[in-house]
Amino acid sequence: MAEKQENGLLPPGDKNASHQPWVAQETDVRAQIRLQFRNVNGELVAVQRSMLCTQKSKKTEFKTLEGVITRTVHGEKVSISSKCAEIDREMISSLGVSKSVLNNVIFCHQEESNWPLSEGKALKQKFDEIFSATRYIKALETLRQVRQTQGQKVKECQTELKYLKQNKEKACEIRDQITSKEAQLTSSKEIVKSYENELDPLKSRLKEIEQNLSKIMRLDNEIKALDSRKRQMEKDNSELEQKMEKVFQGTDEQLNDLYHNHQRTVREKEKRLVDCQRELEKLNKESRLLNQEKSELLVEQGRLQLQADRHQEHIRARDSLIHSLATQLELDGFERGPFSERQIKNFHKLVRERQEREAETASRLMNDFAEKETLKQKQIDEIRDKKTGLGRIIELKSEILSKKQNELRNVKYELQQLEGSSDRILELDRELTKAEHELSKAEKNSNVETLKIEVISLQNEKADLDRTLRKLDQEMEQLNHHTATRTQMEMLTKDKADKDEHIRKIKSRHSDVLSSLLGYFPNKKQLEDWLHSKSKEINQTRDKIAKLNKELASAEQNKNHIINEVKSKDEQLSSYEDKLFDVCGSQDFESDLDRLKEEIEKSSKQRAMLAGATAVYSQFITQLTDENQSCCPVCQRVFQTEAELQEVISDLQSKLRLAPDKLKSTESELKKKEKRRDEMLGLVPMRQSIIDLKEKEIPALRNKLQNVNRDIQSLKIDIEEQDTLLGAIIPEEESAKVCLTDVTIMERFQLELKDVERKIAQQAAKLQGVDLHRTIQQVNQEKQEKQHKLDTVASKIELNRKLIQDQQEQIQHLKSTANELKSEKLQISTNLQRRQQLEEQTVELSTEVQSLQREIKDAKEQVNPLETTLEKFQQEKEELINKKNTSSKIAQDKINDIKEKVKNIHGYVKDIENYIQDGKDEYKKQKETELNKVIVQLSECETHKEKVNKEMGIMRQDIDTQKIQERWLQDNLTLRKRNEELKEVEEERKQHLKEMGQMQVLQMKNEHQNLEEKIENIKRNHSLAIGRQKGYEEEIIHFKKELREPQFRDADEKYREMLIVMRTTELVNKDLDIYYKTLDQAIMKFHSMKMEEINKIIRDLWRSTYRGQDIEYIEIRSDADENVSASDKRRNYNYRVVMLKGDTALDMRGRCSAGQKVLASLIIRLALAETFCLNCGILALDEPTTNLDRENIESLAHALVEIIKSRSQQRNFQLLVITHDEDFVELLGRSEYVEKFYRIKKNIDQCSEIVKCSVSSLGSYVH
Repeated sequence: MAEKQENGLLPPGDKNASHQPWVAQETDVRAQIRLQFRNVNGELVAVQRSMLCTQKSKKTEFKTLEGVITRTVHGEKVSISSKCAEIDREMISSLGVSKSVLNNVIFCHQEESNWPLSEGKALKQKFDEIFSATRYIKALETLRQVRQTQGQKVKECQTELKYLKQNKEKACEIRDQITSKEAQLTSSKEIVKSYENELDPLKSRLKEIEQNLSKIMRLDNEIKALDSRKRQMEKDNSELEQKMEKVFQGTDEQLNDLYHNHQRTVREKEKRLVDCQRELEKLNKESRLLNQEKSELLVEQGRLQLQADRHQEHIRARDSLIHSLATQLELDGFERGPFSERQIKNFHKLVRERQEREAETASRLMNDFAEKETLKQKQIDEIRDKKTGLGRIIELKSEILSKKQNELRNVKYELQQLEGSSDRILELDRELTKAEHELSKAEKNSNVETLKIEVISLQNEKADLDRTLRKLDQEMEQLNHHTATRTQMEMLTKDKADKDEHIRKIKSRHSDVLSSLLGYFPNKKQLEDWLHSKSKEINQTRDKIAKLNKELASAEQNKNHIINEVKSKDEQLSSYEDKLFDVCGSQDFESDLDRLKEEIEKSSKQRAMLAGATAVYSQFITQLTDENQSCCPVCQRVFQTEAELQEVISDLQSKLRLAPDKLKSTESELKKKEKRRDEMLGLVPMRQSIIDLKEKEIPALRNKLQNVNRDIQSLKIDIEEQDTLLGAIIPEEESAKVCLTDVTIMERFQLELKDVERKIAQQAAKLQGVDLHRTIQQVNQEKQEKQHKLDTVASKIELNRKLIQDQQEQIQHLKSTANELKSEKLQISTNLQRRQQLEEQTVELSTEVQSLQREIKDAKEQVNPLETTLEKFQQEKEELINKKNTSSKIAQDKINDIKEKVKNIHGYVKDIENYIQDGKDEYKKQKETELNKVIVQLSECETHKEKVNKEMGIMRQDIDTQKIQERWLQDNLTLRKRNEELKEVEEERKQHLKEMGQMQVLQMKNEHQNLEEKIENIKRNHSLAIGRQKGYEEEIIHFKKELREPQFRDADEKYREMLIVMRTTELVNKDLDIYYKTLDQAIMKFHSMKMEEINKIIRDLWRSTYRGQDIEYIEIRSDADENVSASDKRRNYNYRVVMLKGDTALDMRGRCSAGQKVLASLIIRLALAETFCLNCGILALDEPTTNLDRENIESLAHALVEIIKSRSQQRNFQLLVITHDEDFVELLGRSEYVEKFYRIKKNIDQCSEIVKCSVSSLGSYVH
């Protein structure tokens, strides 16, 4: 519990650290631990932990509820909760020892107390934790890794520095080349600019002349277009007059009235046609609805028929199930169906009665089985209770027997130990006399006081050396500081020279170029202003080019559109002409149409003549054959002879016979010609379109295309001029921009140069008044000499202290030996007095053991027949349960089968009743009547639709006839409109001719030609200058691009920064090497000192405690790990405990007895506590006498007494011993330091309580 309180750990194998809930018969068990102690500062500290153990379904759950630390500061109590602080860390801080020392040295549970003799890996881990080796090893490893990383960084810096120097030199060379090319570019730009100044006024005048010529051309084209349009309009009017049968002679108002009246008549007929269409749509809709209703009724009729069929199937299935179940249950009166409703009700009643009988039979059977099972279980419980009672008796007797046997063995062992005690007393007297004589001699020969005086003198000398070393460290630090200052001074001087050189190179590189551009070498602001003006000029030129390119793109798009339109018109014209030729057979459409009209007129007259010829010839023949008529019916000539009369009659009869054939032939030919005439009349609009395309639209488009081509050519020339101008300006700007970068760098270098000069002055001021004749090597040499003297003095101090300690330890050892001999003599005397008592106890215990063995044997003989009977009853019970389950399953299956069949019958009956109650038969007949009615209505609707369709056909024929008259009226309106347009065209033509006559055309054309020649010559020279300029620009861009590459961009700065990084990293690496070696030596020295101190304490404790002669002493060996690689300079230790006899050392693990193992572990823990627990004098020993023989127990007690005696003056010392060995407690109590002890026992309520007892009461305590 103390370990739980101080570091939060639970005992091994215990997950609860509290009373078990299942023992207390509670769900939750709460516990609380309190501990009060004084911390390293002597302050009173109380700690309290509250815990909860909860019993779950399968396991117990333990958790700490809260911890509170209470400190008494200046008389006031201050508390802090575990919610605000980490209790374990606070406890470790208060006790002043590490967690590993608390767990493995101060508080070590009995099960883990032998850890010093555990296997190598676990032992190494324990010692590493105690020495806190992991933290120091990590620190060394971190230093080593950082040092290795820094060393690698120095190598990388050296490599990179070499390449950076090459890049720096290359960048300077590129800048010189850029300066030369920029000067050449400036000269070229001035030449280009002079050419451009000459071109501007010439282009302005040329543009003005071209605008006037364009206007003249436009007027000329418009006059030609108006002439062509006039001729075409006159021709169109003439053709339209020829096409019309007659021209309307009335006024325009009369023509419009006639046209509107005709349209009104047509609209009325069209309205009637629309009404008929609407009525037809209504009938169609009605027909669709009736068809839809018919389809729905047919579907419904099919569904009702399907339900009727299913109803009959349900009746047949119900009767079949009733017949089947009645046969199964042997019910009479259900051999044949169909069954009436009364029979079905009777059937259900009989089935329910049968189900109740079956259920009652099954219930009686289960009750019988349950009674038999209860009886059998009662017999089993009785036998099991008897067997359990005998088992408890056997366990109790066996436990008592084991205790008695152990007591008997212990008593016999004590009797055996008492043999030869008389001779041992005489031997102890001789040894005691010898030990006292040696003690007196050692005290006389001791020179401890002289050695202490010498130690004080050496300590004073050591203090002087320490002060001298500190002064040397300060001097070394000052020299290191000034070394950095001198290094910085050298670097700054070199940096100043580099910057002066950069400034000189920049001026020499760009002086020619900037002087040619500006006339002087500008500063950054002047150059930026000049660049701003150039940039503005370039932007204006680019805006002009963009505007011209936009106009050019628009003109190109317009051109493509016109070309596509001309192509489309040509294709349209070709298509119309082909169609016209297919109908007419020639291209003379008007002549063919007039000729066809004349032929139709002739054929019409001939048809009329032939139609009337039959009646006329018949009448003439009748008149000529009449006896009273003898003259010609036409000319009234009288025939002279009969023969002449007969000849006329014969001729008339012949013509009368031929007339019908001729009439039929003439009518057929007339129909063909009329059909062709109608087709040609339909092509009249197409013919007009062909004329418009040939004479108006296509020529106009071609003229427009020529104008667009001229505009495109003009725009291309303008764009080329602007591109040339832009090509001259941009190189100048680029050259200046390149120079601007270097001018900016030069100004930055000038500012940095001032800063460097200021820093040089500061460093020079720091170095004033400093003695620089004494070097770091001289100071370091002197420091090493002083350090060597200091180590020598420290070694002498340590040697004298060791001599003092050895003499004190020798005297202490002799005193301890004398005390041990006295104690052993006293113990033997006491044991001789107890011999008779032990012999009587042996006889009594032997009798009790034999009696218990007989009782255990009798109980076991009674258990065997009970087990046989129990197994027999359990088997009978199992068979009874199997029979019960089988019978229950058979009865239940039978009942379930009847229920399932009755359920199916109920389902069919319910479906049949639902069908009858819903009136499905009547509903079916009703739907059939509705279907017949819909079929009759559908037939009437179709008849009405045919009637309306016939009327619509007649209306359409009348409307088509009226369209011909409407076309004639429209032609008259068109003719009058075209005459008005012709007058307007004539007036516009006269106006254009007047405007064109006022311009001087010939003079403008001559001036235009001269200007074009001058501009062409200047452009040729300008292009040559631009070509040279572009060459310079490309070279400058290439050099600048190369200079902008990452390796050249900041080459100087990168070189300087890398040089500083490399130098500082080298200094850091040297310091890290010194720190690593110093820390490693300190760790090794600390480890060796502590191990030597621990082994000395172990050796003394073993010699004073162990009574055997086979082991002189034991010690802990710390061997360097041989498996560590050569690259790892850090030392790694493996630990082992060895036992020595003479010069021979053997590993103690696996070779020692259990007692030696316990004793060695105790001594090692005591030594570790002496070494590491200076701030915490607490030591807890849990069952320290386990596996120790009586002699070693006594010697351990004497050793603990000596430890108590030597550390009794230490204010924070406290030894806790937990043991069941009362003799061991009595041995401890014989000293003057142990008077009381605490006993844990059960009170009358069987609860544990702690009782403070006197050591003197041990002999009288009753077990």
